[in-house]
Amino acid sequence: MNIGVEEYLRRQRDAGRKLLVPYLTGGYPGWQDAVRAAVAAGADAVEIGIPFSDPVMDGPVIQEASQVALNAGITPPAILDELPGLDIEVPIITMTYYNLVHHDGEHRFADRLARANVSGCILPDLPLEEAGPWCEAADAAGVETILLAAPTAPDERLPRITARTRGFVYSVGLLGVTGEREALAATATELAGRLKAITDVPVLVGVGVSNAAQAVEVCRVADGVVQGASVVRRLIEGGADAVGEYVAEVRTALDTAF
Repeated sequence: MNIGVEEYLRRQRDAGRKLLVPYLTGGYPGWQDAVRAAVAAGADAVEIGIPFSDPVMDGPVIQEASQVALNAGITPPAILDELPGLDIEVPIITMTYYNLVHHDGEHRFADRLARANVSGCILPDLPLEEAGPWCEAADAAGVETILLAAPTAPDERLPRITARTRGFVYSVGLLGVTGEREALAATATELAGRLKAITDVPVLVGVGVSNAAQAVEVCRVADGVVQGASVVRRLIEGGADAVGEYVAEVRTALDTAF
């Protein structure tokens, strides 16, 4: 059964909890156990990357994990087939690229997601102005389209993004690809603040939030955080246990700070 992303995250936020959404690359060895470990450690939703051969938003760590999966012959249907068996009680969000949607057709792809217990979808290379057909198909299938807001977005564009997004608004922390950074970019909290001023939809910051301390820093402004490269690196280096330990570390930091 699909769990609504926005309904679930709003409920958690309104109870005073900062939201933590780890990203894991579907198809990488051990990814299913890593998802379960992340949820057991306190994740409020999980974002599953469906590997694509030209991942324009992904940095070296996630690219490496995606390539391992692709080299092993992993396909989008193979990943989606695994999702109902995860047996987790938080929303499942997929992240992939529009080429895969276009290949299937919007309605077929949205229906695939819905049948796989996917509640939300992020397509970072699909701009708002071209998202109409996908959004309509996703709405019809009960899949929430999560839109990204970039640090360079002018003030007049942000209300259009927050009006059309479902689930949450993905506040992109910096210009560039995903990856770990030593310091949090100033744009991460700046954009989150601009979004929080105009919407009650949950605002989560992702891209460049690399450790527990940086997660706390962005959550002083935002409702929560999406962490990808730092989670995937631990999957590559230490497997599911390392993912669980890291998510627990971030969860504890957030719960202690707020």
